[in-house]
Amino acid sequence: MFSDMDLIRTIDDDVEVPDEPDSASDDEDDQPIVLSKEKRALKGRTGDFSADFEFGERDGLYSGDWAMDDVMAQLKKRKAATTLDEKIEKVRKKRKIEEKSQKNKKSEAPVTKPESDEDDEEEEIDEENDKEEDGNEESAADVVEEDDDDDEVEEDEFSSGDEEVLKKADTVREKPKKGKRKIPEAFFEDASQYDDNLTFPDMNLSRPLLKAITTMGFKQPTPIQKACVPVGLLGKDICACAATGTGKTAAFMLPVLERLIYKPRETQVTRVLVLVPTRELGIQVHTVARELAQFTSISTCLAVGGLDLKSQEAALRAGPDVLIATPGRLIDHLHNTPSFELSQIEILILDEADRMLDEYFEEQMKEIIRMCSYQRQTMLFSATMSEEVKDLASVSLKQPVRIFVNSNTDVAPYLRQEFVRIRPNKEGDREAIVAALLTRTFQDHVMLFTQTKKQAHRMHILLGLMGLKVGELHGNLSQTQRLESLRRFKDEQIDILVATDVAARGLDIDGVKTVINFTMPNTAKHYVHRVGRTARAGKVGRSVSLVGETERKMLKEIVKKAKTPVKARVVPQEVILKFRDLIERLEKDVYAVLRLEKEEKAMAHSEAQISLAQKKITQSADEKQPPRTWFQTHEERKKDRMAKVLQDFDFALRGKKKRAEFLKQGKRKELTAEERAQFEVLKSQMYAERAAKRDRKPKRARVVPEDEPVQKAKKPNKSRKKSVFDKELTNTSKKTLKQYRAGPSFEDRKRLGLPNKKGGRFKSKSKFKRR
Repeated sequence: MFSDMDLIRTIDDDVEVPDEPDSASDDEDDQPIVLSKEKRALKGRTGDFSADFEFGERDGLYSGDWAMDDVMAQLKKRKAATTLDEKIEKVRKKRKIEEKSQKNKKSEAPVTKPESDEDDEEEEIDEENDKEEDGNEESAADVVEEDDDDDEVEEDEFSSGDEEVLKKADTVREKPKKGKRKIPEAFFEDASQYDDNLTFPDMNLSRPLLKAITTMGFKQPTPIQKACVPVGLLGKDICACAATGTGKTAAFMLPVLERLIYKPRETQVTRVLVLVPTRELGIQVHTVARELAQFTSISTCLAVGGLDLKSQEAALRAGPDVLIATPGRLIDHLHNTPSFELSQIEILILDEADRMLDEYFEEQMKEIIRMCSYQRQTMLFSATMSEEVKDLASVSLKQPVRIFVNSNTDVAPYLRQEFVRIRPNKEGDREAIVAALLTRTFQDHVMLFTQTKKQAHRMHILLGLMGLKVGELHGNLSQTQRLESLRRFKDEQIDILVATDVAARGLDIDGVKTVINFTMPNTAKHYVHRVGRTARAGKVGRSVSLVGETERKMLKEIVKKAKTPVKARVVPQEVILKFRDLIERLEKDVYAVLRLEKEEKAMAHSEAQISLAQKKITQSADEKQPPRTWFQTHEERKKDRMAKVLQDFDFALRGKKKRAEFLKQGKRKELTAEERAQFEVLKSQMYAERAAKRDRKPKRARVVPEDEPVQKAKKPNKSRKKSVFDKELTNTSKKTLKQYRAGPSFEDRKRLGLPNKKGGRFKSKSKFKRR
């Protein structure tokens, strides 16, 4: 019948259809190791899709690039003479030419040649650099030849015998789990239970917001959105905690925008303030806010470091409805931008709230909260709610609602956690293990986290010399370079992004498959944020962390709190030795790249000084701008920074011998792999010890006692030892008179240095009894 009507028969209800496996299942462990060069060779021979295929209609695909236009317009366009990748390619090409010439010499005449000194080798390298810099203009044919040469270099990295060793599979086994999970403590009002059937139309949102939600492709609200949006619309203060990648940004922006639409502003004032810890997170929140408010008249403004000050000042004077800012730049504008204040703030939101009350933000947060309006709605959001945030909640929130969709130590539900053990006296193998993992197993969509900026830069150079496409993201880069690295990683122009903890919080990068930790982070909550860059929005992801002997305590804590089985990965020792030999051979090239970079930086610094001097000469006295002010003096800021540095130094190195040895090693230009790894682990230990000392300190005075009965809160007043002077004069009780007749107490005698009375304290009552 179907064939006569020219119809295609569909699947009936009673027909069983086999389920397709997930994208990242356990079968991946059984797959053979494919090296990166073999993978590139097979890349163009996929039979499922054609490389020339394009969608016919582009109108139906949503793109949020327009929301970043004003941010890109504020960037300072400073282009370096050459990028780091170009320097790496230059050194790789030089090494390839040297190896090729050595092979030709050996094949033509096997005559032994005396070794030259290091100074002669450096002079030859400098001469070759000068020759290559003279010939900057190259044709397209030369570029093609370079690509062919790169393939030859990659083929020559390992011999056929080495490739057999490198294809040896890693061993992955499950780690045992011990202990019980802690139940979260009670809060003022708990709203963690939500209506699971709630949809966006059921939330009483305006039509412009529902239209924006549909345009952005949101289908169903996430659990944190179902719980937070109804409470936020009521105007209550919120203290919310949910796992990474569950849509917390939309959870606080939707009720904010709905309240602004419902109550339009009468004058041009800023009514909503969103505080974020990092610039990249601020840009991301600003982009989401603009996309959600695209069909409304609500204006948004971004005030973060690294962007143009003048354009931000102009936008703030116009009085935007929503301001997204980092604490430092916000305080700068509060003290230096006329007619901008926070007295009309109706809603204050702290994203990544536990980080916002860290010791480095504490003074700034006090200043901002002091300048905000007292009558406001305050919302705290984070994936890891710590004790410091609870202290802030008790000070700045009024009867907050507790919404804990997940525990403060829960990782993403579909994250697979793996750990690689670093044996004692093998700390120097970390770089080799990471290189083996990135070359053999995890070759694309990988984020590599390091503890220091210096190590991140070194890993970028090292992996780049191995032929991998790498980018870096840390505080030593300019804002343009940071955004460029993020853009290239999102657009799949680079396969690996090496980053510090700057990129660990809040960044939503689509398609991250693997997160690798070079060392374990400072605390368990830092670990939760790092591995939260993958397995976002219900997707599958994997994290691989390298654990040394000093970091095993944190590993036990993570295994105890894990809801899914934790795996232990073992990389074959032969593979580690091969990559360690390769890294030793590449050390010379690493220092050559660093030297080129240092020379270019010195040149750029001298040019900047010349341009600044010329500007001062040509500028008249009237054109000179007054210096920008800050809520702390220069001496106070310097004192704070030095106190933190000295605190770190004292925590890590107690004793004169250790300090002298540390300073001696720090002056050395070349460090071994073991020493570099020890410095990485040392920094995380310093932070952990500092946090432990801060936790041991007595808690600050709170407005409302938290998690304590009312009776317990009155106890400190009763047990007060020191009395007021007027009470001592007017107190005529029997106990007080007896105390003064008996003379000073034991504590007073000890403090004054008086000898103790002989004999015991017991005295018979019958002796003093009246007759």
